[in-house]
Amino acid sequence: MAPSSLNVGLIGLGTVGGQVAERLLTWQAQLARRAGIELCLRRVLVRDVKKRRPMPVATELLTADPQELLEDPAIQILVEVAGGDEPMHSYLERAIRSGKHVVTANKVVMAKHGPELLDLAAERNVDVYFEAAVGGGIPLISTFRTDLQANRIERVSAVINGTTNYVLGRMASAGLSLGDAVHEAQAAGFAEADPTDDIGGFDATYKLAILGSIAYEIKIRPDDVFREGIEGIEPVDFRYARELGYAIKLIAHTQRHPGRVEARVHPAMVPLDHPLAQVEGANNAVYVEGDLVGQVLLVGQGAGGRPTASAVVGDLIDLARSIRRGVQSRPSFSFDDRIGVIPMGEVRTRAYFRIRVDDRTGVLAALGQVFAEEGVSISSLIQKDAWVEEQTAELVVTTHPAPDASLQRARERIATLSPVHAVSSFLRVF
Repeated sequence: MAPSSLNVGLIGLGTVGGQVAERLLTWQAQLARRAGIELCLRRVLVRDVKKRRPMPVATELLTADPQELLEDPAIQILVEVAGGDEPMHSYLERAIRSGKHVVTANKVVMAKHGPELLDLAAERNVDVYFEAAVGGGIPLISTFRTDLQANRIERVSAVINGTTNYVLGRMASAGLSLGDAVHEAQAAGFAEADPTDDIGGFDATYKLAILGSIAYEIKIRPDDVFREGIEGIEPVDFRYARELGYAIKLIAHTQRHPGRVEARVHPAMVPLDHPLAQVEGANNAVYVEGDLVGQVLLVGQGAGGRPTASAVVGDLIDLARSIRRGVQSRPSFSFDDRIGVIPMGEVRTRAYFRIRVDDRTGVLAALGQVFAEEGVSISSLIQKDAWVEEQTAELVVTTHPAPDASLQRARERIATLSPVHAVSSFLRVF
């Protein structure tokens, strides 16, 4: 017999948790109508029960003791929006082992431990929902699990970090330095006080590990994903990129190859007519290619309290419906351990080099020799700005596709040539 109501335990009452709690407490009738069952917020785990919060939650609901949620048999669903690896991973594992369903927005836990948690949930006949862990308000997980499940996914390419997309956009449109663009993003509420996870590509790496694991049904860990942040990009690169017909984006990309997949996160020059080049502000976009459906583009707000809470509560409604019906609502994933991730050095890609050199004869020949010896074919070589007093010039070189290891060797060797002052910038071309 189906229960008449479901009790929810909530971990975290910050930006996202506050929105989730507010929706559960103020939208009870609407949620019950949509889920077909009443959802009751029974307990909320916080660090400090005395802290003043914008969303008033009754004091009797608050606790600083995780055992009051994890060991309460009356709580059927644990919602976790606090973030971070430990102790959240342990909390979720304990909840699943005790027969509780889980809804989480935790990208770190799902990227590092997701396959094991999903396997454990299947053993315990409970569900793990994690829509909010990847795309915020963009329905990515549900799309892969339902709408695209008949497809062999060939590739997934994404602009999946709103902070870096905003920062790169301001560098491109206003000519801001990276530091100034980050400060502006922080003032606008798009960047954390410590933006390292975003600027360094860590956030996108966690999300790509989750997406890739689901798309290819293999275990991709964050350490399997090649990661490079946007720290080395300068305003002049945006000018040169546009002249060449590109925008600069932080791209998260996976692609299927025979027996293996590639998985990488790095800044890239994206053709201006590609849909990902047109993603503006703090928005996210995911570009999927399946063998039956063809190309699919999903765009929306990928972060922030309200979009993320929307995904969390949406998962909660979906889960409540399945519990009411007495079924597991979503198919569990099987993971193929025979498929691995290609080392970045073997991935073939085009590249852009910006090189500061002495403005004299013989420089082009020296560069050409290095590229040739490393098996890299030059697509174009253009002299851009020149500094007469210093007798130096800036060269922009683009290449044809080559193994990334060859491009890196060429980059290192060119930097040591006597007429070369610096390889000022290196970007892969998407």
